Amino acid sequence: MTELPQGWTTRRPTLDDVPAILELVHASDIAAVGEPDYTADEVREDLTTPNTDMARDCLLALDDSGKIVGWSFPGNSTGRDRDMANVYFWPGRGLPALKPLLEMLMVRMTERAAELGHPVYEVRSGAIPGETELIQALTDAGFVFLKQFARMQMSLDGFSPIAPEPPAGITVRPVRHDDEAEMRAFHTVIEDAFVDSDHLAIPFDGWLDQVTKPGVPFDEWFVAEADGRIVGALQSSDGGEDTDEGWVKHLATLRAYRKRGVGEALLRRAFATYAANGRPKAGLGVDLANPTDAASLYFKVGMDALYRANIYRTTVEAAVEAPA
Repeated sequence: MTELPQGWTTRRPTLDDVPAILELVHASDIAAVGEPDYTADEVREDLTTPNTDMARDCLLALDDSGKIVGWSFPGNSTGRDRDMANVYFWPGRGLPALKPLLEMLMVRMTERAAELGHPVYEVRSGAIPGETELIQALTDAGFVFLKQFARMQMSLDGFSPIAPEPPAGITVRPVRHDDEAEMRAFHTVIEDAFVDSDHLAIPFDGWLDQVTKPGVPFDEWFVAEADGRIVGALQSSDGGEDTDEGWVKHLATLRAYRKRGVGEALLRRAFATYAANGRPKAGLGVDLANPTDAASLYFKVGMDALYRANIYRTTVEAAVEAPA
């Protein structure tokens, strides 16, 4: 096991650490992509997401002055046999924390595999192509390149708050979030649309628990209807107080209704609503290996790739005995 420098320590985080963790992540973002790309809400979500226990899964590294210079945490909200190994370190000064945090997190992954009942457990991790030290650490830990994601964004400056009319036969409207049957239909469209990708399905009840939180911008969620049924869904999430970016978390169209302008109509309605709500930008992440070639739609509506991120993966075997 790689050791931390003399005088450096580790401890478990609490929610009181969110500002200091965000400062660390922003330093990493600026070094990697030139600007901050993370919010305080996202830090809180990563610390409290389902199947993550701050007291067992997350770790902070502190240098000899007591400053937080490293943070590691997993991410497996579904409980399925795939996890994310996330490690941030302060560029330069926090580099000595990188390998120790990654090694400890990977040991924890074997325990999580056992706890969740998976004999073999896939672990993924992400890195910006220029993050050579992180990529080398992942490679040394047995990770191999899998694919790329793109972080898309566009300015909404001057964007009309009135969306263009959708194609004939398609109606776009806000979701009725207090109607359980409609929310079930919304969730079904997302799950069905992503069945041909490596999206991990999540049951309706678990999904609903995740999305029904204070502050969820349901006025920015939309459905597309055709032939008397919901055939498309756009789920937004709040960009947070740090950026106030309108964020497209999921955009889904049933296979039989693709190539009919459903996805574009949903996007344009969402962008118009973001603009009406005073949001300065719209953003999303897209799997560049998605078989539907979703990225081409995002470029078509005026988005650009802010940056690309590599995804790496490896597998671990479950610990012989899960820790007590």
